[in-house]
Amino acid sequence: MARARKPAPPRSPIRSSPACPLLYAASDTSADQLYFGRFFAPDPYLAFGPRNQRVAVMNALEYGRALKESSYDTVLRLEEWLEKARRTFRRKDVNMAHVVKLLAQEYDVKKFMVPSEFPSGLLMKLRTLQIPVEVSDGPLFPGRVIKTKDEVACIREGCEASAAGLWAAERALRNSVARRNGELYLNGKLLTSDRLRFLVDVACMEVGAVAQNTIVAGGVQACDPHCRGSGPLRASNLIIVDVFPRVMESGYYGDMTRTFLKGRASEPQRALVDAVRRAQKIALKKLGPGVAGKRVHESVQKYFKKLGYETRNKITHFEGFFHGTGHGLGLDIHEAPRVSMAGGFLREGMVVTAEPGLYYPGLGGCRIEDVVQITDDGCKLLSDYDYNWELP
Repeated sequence: MARARKPAPPRSPIRSSPACPLLYAASDTSADQLYFGRFFAPDPYLAFGPRNQRVAVMNALEYGRALKESSYDTVLRLEEWLEKARRTFRRKDVNMAHVVKLLAQEYDVKKFMVPSEFPSGLLMKLRTLQIPVEVSDGPLFPGRVIKTKDEVACIREGCEASAAGLWAAERALRNSVARRNGELYLNGKLLTSDRLRFLVDVACMEVGAVAQNTIVAGGVQACDPHCRGSGPLRASNLIIVDVFPRVMESGYYGDMTRTFLKGRASEPQRALVDAVRRAQKIALKKLGPGVAGKRVHESVQKYFKKLGYETRNKITHFEGFFHGTGHGLGLDIHEAPRVSMAGGFLREGMVVTAEPGLYYPGLGGCRIEDVVQITDDGCKLLSDYDYNWELP
């Protein structure tokens, strides 16, 4: 698999707000931090954006690497600024808030803006030091929703990893045989959700991506959309395989789902899978610039209802179609925009999934998911895998 080029840093670090963006997070787990500096670090560090610059404050462990690998305009030494804070405030027990206070003075920052997930303890310390801080009421970097050419290439790479995982699952199911009670065996050993998930995850890793919480759920477990699945897999059961790996080099995700069945499906199962595939085609046809995600979602709901697939709220569970039609995809597995009842208008350059599903205990669950980018006249697929699901 060809490696995508590392995406460029954001051109504009924040919307029209005069406040300076401030982050304190580990870029391994914070999409905003990774987006801002294009640098992987396992521990939290300070980064901020005065006058559309990108500045990071790194400890000795990460300083040299950040100079070589990150996209920050300036990398400062944390130890130097801590020592400066001790001298300035005439105390030994200084913390990150004291460093921020000095940085605000050095870079003439009048107000900071932090994301909603900013550490509350540090926020309180900043306010104790009378540092003006505003918590963003929306995305800290709204530009993240519009993907660049390089970002799209990274997402394609993630989807290629998803496809590798799906092929590993399909190959194993094709090579399996049914024994007592319909349980599937592969190479003489019981084929469980955990065993198949392991094969999927290894296939993703072999092409440079890490898959976590991969869903391999069959039978009644497939009727709970985020159930990871456990126990033996059985012939004649619908099996949902949802693979959403993160590319190790870039941090971008792929996300694809297919539903398989080993053996011969019943007519109701075929009808269910056909309905989901047709619903996805309806969604794909409607996705485009200026279209509200809510309208796309409603078109899928309307189609299922027309076919008689009702959504019901049972005492212990829901059945039918009870999740969104899609979501944004990028440095987070679930990000803006939404293709659901809460979905706003779509814009050219956005990347979203299209993943309708139907879930009925006793019949089974089915979900089919692909990734697209919104174009000037509709959308284009970024994922590629066939829709053969009934495996002999």
